[in-house]
Amino acid sequence: MRPKKNVHQTFLFINTFLTAIFLTIPLLAQNTPASQGPDMSILSDSATLTKGDYLVHLQKVFETVNKVPATVGSFTKLKPIKNYLRRDEDALALLKSRLTQSERILNLQNLQMDQTLLEQLQTNNMECLADLDEYEKELRALKTEILKLREDTVLTKLFTLPEMRVMFKDQFAELKQKAQVMDSLLKTTTTSINDLQARTSANLINIKELMYLTDRQLDAVGIKAFSKERRYLWEPVKKRAKGPGFRNFISGEKEVSTYYFVYTRSSRAFLLLTCITFFIWVYFNFRSVKQHERREALEDFTLLQQRSFLITMIMLFTLAPVFDLKAPALYIESVQILLALALTAFFRQKLSQKLFIHWCIFAVLLIAPVVLRLLGMPAWSQRWLLLFLSVSSTIFGISILRRMSEETRRYKMIVATIFIYTGFAFIATICNLFGRFTLTQIFYSTGVNALVNSISLTILSKVLVQAFLLQMKSSRIRKGYPEYFDWQPVSAGLKRITGILAIVLWLVIFSTNLNIFNSLYDALTEVLTEQRTIGNFSFTFGGILLFLSIIWTANFLQKYIAYFFGDTGDDGIEDNKGERSKLLVTRLVLLIGGFMIAVAASGLPIDKITVILGALGVGIGLGLQNIVSNFVSGIILIFDKTIRIGDVVELSSKKGRVKEIGVRASTLLTDEGAEIIIPNGSILSNNIINWTLSNNQMRVDIALSIRKPFNSTEVVNQIREIVTTNDNVFVNKEPVIMISPVSKSSSNIKIYFWCKSIAKADLTRSLVIAQIFEVLEEKEIEII
Repeated sequence: MRPKKNVHQTFLFINTFLTAIFLTIPLLAQNTPASQGPDMSILSDSATLTKGDYLVHLQKVFETVNKVPATVGSFTKLKPIKNYLRRDEDALALLKSRLTQSERILNLQNLQMDQTLLEQLQTNNMECLADLDEYEKELRALKTEILKLREDTVLTKLFTLPEMRVMFKDQFAELKQKAQVMDSLLKTTTTSINDLQARTSANLINIKELMYLTDRQLDAVGIKAFSKERRYLWEPVKKRAKGPGFRNFISGEKEVSTYYFVYTRSSRAFLLLTCITFFIWVYFNFRSVKQHERREALEDFTLLQQRSFLITMIMLFTLAPVFDLKAPALYIESVQILLALALTAFFRQKLSQKLFIHWCIFAVLLIAPVVLRLLGMPAWSQRWLLLFLSVSSTIFGISILRRMSEETRRYKMIVATIFIYTGFAFIATICNLFGRFTLTQIFYSTGVNALVNSISLTILSKVLVQAFLLQMKSSRIRKGYPEYFDWQPVSAGLKRITGILAIVLWLVIFSTNLNIFNSLYDALTEVLTEQRTIGNFSFTFGGILLFLSIIWTANFLQKYIAYFFGDTGDDGIEDNKGERSKLLVTRLVLLIGGFMIAVAASGLPIDKITVILGALGVGIGLGLQNIVSNFVSGIILIFDKTIRIGDVVELSSKKGRVKEIGVRASTLLTDEGAEIIIPNGSILSNNIINWTLSNNQMRVDIALSIRKPFNSTEVVNQIREIVTTNDNVFVNKEPVIMISPVSKSSSNIKIYFWCKSIAKADLTRSLVIAQIFEVLEEKEIEII
């Protein structure tokens, strides 16, 4: 702690400088005759200070004194810091009592939780100490400002001359009261800050000691676990120690868990928000399909149908350990029990009776050790019961592997974890027999958790794929697109992504349960962050990996964003030109934005990248002109909107509908089904006929020759009626019908009208001609 010498000197000066003056005011007032007023002669000379000058200096004293309550009032964190420290001290006392118990069975998960809790306590106390130091700095500056008042000669004269003290009697009286308040505030606040600093420093010292003790016990789990901790199981028990009991065990675990959740700032809220969003997303898509009376479209979504809430619970309990790798053992075990119960409810109608019985047996083997620990049973009882469970798990795992069907063998992740589960159960049995109780707990719990997590993650990956496909189908139904689409390529791509993600999450949980995650993470971080140099170019593997990851993510998003909104690129293109153009712009923004973010986030030197881009510029100038020209032309086409996806265009001798506009080339789909790939540079360098640039209308012309005689007016009216009654004819533009005599025996008829949609122009033309032929035959007018 800091010495209090300066504080006492400050108080001594304040009391001496202000209080002594105030005490002399009454004496001087008594010595002044009542009939005599204040001597104003000292103000008569223009060279002396005026009354206003003295008031200005006196105002400085008032301002300085008034700063004290204002400054102390700004110390709003003092009371919360007191509460924090009281809670921190209780938490440290609890952790110290837990870590110093000689008969305590070391629990890996709880030791990791203690370590995390101590780290958070250290952070909190350092933040409190920083705030206290800042407050002390402000107080010190304020005391220095008060000390500087005695250097003011005007104030010295003001306080020493009897005439001045009589003249400013009221101000001095008010100043005396303020000085007393100031003195009290400075003393109490300084004492409070010093006390809090001492308590915070003591907490930090205790935290250091407990962190050292925790590290030693974590090392002991890894080192002593391989040595004989307890008697061999076949040796007789000399003295049977009692367990802590259910109530004491639950009370202690609940108390430390409460401190953990209060102090840790994990992503539990984000996990909960993610699960709620997933549930709303799936529920909305189901309701949308049902509202459009297309319930038959939901038959393929067997994992999601009528189980959205249950699937959301499985997602929550599966991902919870990932978001709290060092949570209390009681919390992790409770989550595993809830996950097993949720999976049991899910499998009840999904599995056959035989498989469901197998699952129930495994659920019992998962839950039983947790129940034993919660009951607070003594170690020798837990060892015998764990021996029974580990032997049962070994036999159960072998039987499952022998009876596994071909359909089950397709799930390679689950098959691999069944082998791990069986092997770990056997190792736990051996460790238990030879007195390695810590290893017994680690291997048994890791084995059962590995299997249940692999099952839940496999289900979760399949659920995410089905949820995405449901989003596609519901979007297509809402937009009126054909329900069927080729979903196999989309499903295959998503299965790869979700499968890789499931394996990564499983490895994280698995390595954490074995207490090797931190070591692996530190080693990997060291490799990825180590600075490496090639010539003048410095880089890290982590920066390169981050760069590639962001580029891959941007490419993945731009590839699947159209699928998310139900656009598969092969149908309905005449109805969603605007939306497809927006999606195209979005894809381009994702690619460019992803590249920029990747460069910024990876930490790669921009100057070196500029050199590389300069070298690429030379290459472009020499041989990549066409590629760059096509790329720039593609960007121009996207933003200039000369052509859009879905437009019907003619380019030279090629005519078709624009299927895709890429960054290098665009694709035309002809009426015959051929796909013509045209470089973007060629599109901009040639004349383009866009039939649908401003609208989808198209003028249709029909030419006929008929024999005379006939009534021209009647024929024109009948043809006009046929044209205008067709649903695809644009009636706002009047059809034109012209009859031109060719000879004495025949005349030509030319008919012009507008179709609403160019896609139906040929069909409309055919229908109109057929109806005209029928009417003319009824009138016995011969068509030549």
